[in-house]
Amino acid sequence: MTVDIIGWVATAIFAGSYLCKDPRRLRWVQALAACLWMVYGAVIGAAPVLVANLLVACFAVFSSFRPFAARKLPDPSRA
Repeated sequence: MTVDIIGWVATAIFAGSYLCKDPRRLRWVQALAACLWMVYGAVIGAAPVLVANLLVACFAVFSSFRPFAARKLPDPSRA
């Protein structure tokens, strides 16, 4: 197995993430791809690839836990 395979798998997962209908799942799949890119960056010794994808993974995971702005809760005053 060559190192390039890790990069190609990460690319395929990231591209496939756009097929996710659920925004939370999209973020988790993108975080997975970013983790693979981090491994790839570490193996080839490319700190910018590693750091950039560390940020992407952190933001993807963090944003999957916050409430979505588009989600509307019922207004209790109208009940």
